[in-house]
Amino acid sequence: MAKKKNIWQSITSKIGAAFNSEDFEQKFLVYNVRFLLFIGLIAILYIANARYAEKNMRQINTLQKDIKELRWKHTSLKAEHMYSSKQTEIAKRVNKMGLQESIEAPSKIVVPKGSVPKPSR
Repeated sequence: MAKKKNIWQSITSKIGAAFNSEDFEQKFLVYNVRFLLFIGLIAILYIANARYAEKNMRQINTLQKDIKELRWKHTSLKAEHMYSSKQTEIAKRVNKMGLQESIEAPSKIVVPKGSVPKPSR
């Protein structure tokens, strides 16, 4: 058991010594500059994408509110139009202009066949 502890301690001390040297730090930075720049670029893209998604969500929410409002306006205008296009409402508006609703039933105009000439092309 003591042998295992000694082996483990020697391995960890060698690894620790390798990572703590100044030479390792310089080599690590030199050899991994591209990788570190790549990780930095990915981090910047990640942040930009998150901000873009949040902006789109805010825009979607405002558009949904606008759609609800416009739908409500459409429904109210449609109901108002239906009410104002009733015959009694039209008669009230026309009476103000001096016109009156006809009391007599409309008469039917009958044209015998063949009395109307066919249009020429």
